[in-house]
Amino acid sequence: MTLPHDAETVAPESGSGRSPAGPGGAGSVPGRSPQGAERTAAALADPENRSAPEETPRRAPGPTEATAPGEATAPTEAPGTGPTPEPAKPAAGVRRGRKALWLTLALLTTLLLLALISAGTGAYRIPTADVLASAQYRLGLGGAPLDRVGESVLWNVRLPRVVLALLVGAGLGCAGALMQGVFGNPLAEPGVIGISAGAAVGAVAAIGLGLSFFGNWTITVCAFVAGLITVSSVYLLSRNGGKTEVVTLILTGIAVNAFAGALIGLFVFFADSGQVNQITFWQLGSLAQATWPKVLAVLPCAVAGLLVAPFYARRLDLLALGERPARHLGIDVERLRLALILVVALLTAAAVAVAGVITFIGLLVPHLLRMANGPGHRFLVPGSALAGAVVLVAGDLAARTLAQPAELPLGVLTALIGSPFFFWLLRRTRRKQGGWA
Repeated sequence: MTLPHDAETVAPESGSGRSPAGPGGAGSVPGRSPQGAERTAAALADPENRSAPEETPRRAPGPTEATAPGEATAPTEAPGTGPTPEPAKPAAGVRRGRKALWLTLALLTTLLLLALISAGTGAYRIPTADVLASAQYRLGLGGAPLDRVGESVLWNVRLPRVVLALLVGAGLGCAGALMQGVFGNPLAEPGVIGISAGAAVGAVAAIGLGLSFFGNWTITVCAFVAGLITVSSVYLLSRNGGKTEVVTLILTGIAVNAFAGALIGLFVFFADSGQVNQITFWQLGSLAQATWPKVLAVLPCAVAGLLVAPFYARRLDLLALGERPARHLGIDVERLRLALILVVALLTAAAVAVAGVITFIGLLVPHLLRMANGPGHRFLVPGSALAGAVVLVAGDLAARTLAQPAELPLGVLTALIGSPFFFWLLRRTRRKQGGWA
């Protein structure tokens, strides 16, 4: 019986007159092919036919054959009969790796420049050189401090806002990349499973009911806890027979979003005018209330989620093949989905708790990177965190400066930019697929 992988070795090529084994195969003498050995033996047996033309076409010497001095090398085998050339995948992988490296360096450089510009831009102008000098002085690396007002503005107002924008943007961008990988849908974002709406219910309840058991941290804590409770409820409600289907998860998230919207409207109805203004301002999304305590509140959750997320990149690449192939490759799909939903909940709930509802970062950022460097999650997950930080720092800078002395709501600004992008994305997807089924 012939094994499948031995088919090329055993089956002779019709009309070629070759030995079944081929060059370097079984039965060949080192340094000489079977055809060369047969022709040499025939020439020694019949000296008169040494100069006769060969009946079989000559071919180029194999890797173990030597070419006699002065003998011309015959051309290689005809097209279609020679060995298949090696695919160019390693070269493409190297090019993609270099592109990812350059994109990472570009994102880091852009983030650093935007942070410096944002720290010095505002009603009280601080030159970039003075920002660097003050930072060097604080770190004990020389430099010089600013005047009293400049130091207070830079370190108590501007820098907490820049750092908070960086953490919130990184968390939302990374959460969007994870959500799209989990659902296998490029239109997914953290709000799909009700995390943002649930966190908003917690914050609105704290404002509308006048809760203050955690002092200034009450709204933040209530929003974070409500977001985690919401995503846990969505996951448990969508389970059936020990499994969670993506479609059921999305539909459950839509229902929870609608219920959360009704609760928010109920709290607004019973709130007084001052509470209504506070609820409205919080729902629009803003970093105007950024302080170092708020940075410390979101820092542990954001850092934990951002450090854990890249370790799931390879499993997300396998999940992109489909649930059944991923299971055959040893991936526990249910456990992977649960772990990633918890990471997304951690990142999103922490971001919403301190900044309000900021939309489209988780949708827009992963798409831009996927268009730039492909769908591989080894770059997409950390790259989305970097790009999300870049987008939100730039968005916050625009919100503070476009309508001076007033300040635009950050969530409104991101929605104004993200909505046309979402519409373009829908049109592009429909055009590539030839219409919706």
